[in-house]
Amino acid sequence: MTLRVIAIDGPAASGKSSTAAAVARRLGWAHLDSGALYRAITLAALDNVGEQGAGSGEQWSAVRIVALAEELPVRLVLVDEVFRPEVAGVDVEQAIRSERVTHRVSGLAAIPEVRHWVNVRQREAVLGHPGGVVVDGRDIGTVVFPDAPLKVFLTASPEERARRRLAQAGEGAAGQIDPERLRRETEALAARDRAASGGGRRGAPRHHATLARRPGGPGRGAGAPAVPWVGFAARSPALRPGLPPKLVTELVY
Repeated sequence: MTLRVIAIDGPAASGKSSTAAAVARRLGWAHLDSGALYRAITLAALDNVGEQGAGSGEQWSAVRIVALAEELPVRLVLVDEVFRPEVAGVDVEQAIRSERVTHRVSGLAAIPEVRHWVNVRQREAVLGHPGGVVVDGRDIGTVVFPDAPLKVFLTASPEERARRRLAQAGEGAAGQIDPERLRRETEALAARDRAASGGGRRGAPRHHATLARRPGGPGRGAGAPAVPWVGFAARSPALRPGLPPKLVTELVY
């Protein structure tokens, strides 16, 4: 049986989730945002374990965090073809977007035991779905779903990603973003990229066939060039039952 998964990877603020959601809608598939599950666990830890150990000092206990996620539980629930995060039976889609969670989620996501737990939950969600699923997140195509028929690595320059992140945060009305804020955010994302590449986290596959490198530019919208190309590729022979899952592409805007 062919695994009906489109795996969309990319660095921070590259538009993975918005692109994945748009592709899922176009294809009539479900959408799973792996970042939402990491954020849900972070929220659960902050509410039940507290801030202690979540900062630059002692790390949160991996065993305690995973046990908490199982006990509450933290889980994904399919609602209108979107996997939404729940904590103790409560939908937390809005709560996980708070600055409090955003500030802590990267540290928790770096814990190997937590990453393993999240990866297992994602695989269970996809395998339990009768149709296709578009999944986005770091390491989706290399670690979580290495046999996905279609893998996309969506990227952009640090400046373009910084522009998008600031616009999402409500800064820069009418397209005007403070140059100094843009510079600082660009430098922060570039530093994060360097840390990720040197810290053992895997991103895009080292060897892959590039179907399309579609250049874009400011103002076109995050992931805008990717949606029609991914939609076209998803209907390719690579997603037909019985054929090898080897279709990989890199989209750059």
